[in-house]
Amino acid sequence: MNALTRIAKFYYRASHWPEWLAPLLDIALRLYVADVFFKSGLTKIKSWDSTLYLFSDVYQVPLIPSDLAAYMATAGELGLSVLLVLGLFGRFATAGLFILNAVAAYSYYSGLSEAGLFQHFAWGTMLAVLLILGRGRWSIDTWLEKRLQ
Repeated sequence: MNALTRIAKFYYRASHWPEWLAPLLDIALRLYVADVFFKSGLTKIKSWDSTLYLFSDVYQVPLIPSDLAAYMATAGELGLSVLLVLGLFGRFATAGLFILNAVAAYSYYSGLSEAGLFQHFAWGTMLAVLLILGRGRWSIDTWLEKRLQ
């Protein structure tokens, strides 16, 4: 075995080392995104009259009445965030938050600054990564799946 082959084998073996950090990245993304949405839900509850006003007069949520949109958004931000942190029904929670984020960005598009749009894009990207990669090693979904097999 020549030196070039040994170097190539070492490189390919070493290139897998960062994969050990995947569970840590997964939980970090879940905690960060859930924190953003959970705090938003708490803000909505804290000032419910303001929330109803925003949904009726400022946000342009398509297809559903503004009161229903306010309840759905608040419940989604709070409930789906908890599921995401636990890693319970993770893809369901992630998909729900992804849709909520997209509707929020669309509904308030004209009132968002470039930085605000970037935040929604960043959250959407993080949620897309979680949705595509699926449950992390440190999740209730992984634990339940092993128990149910």
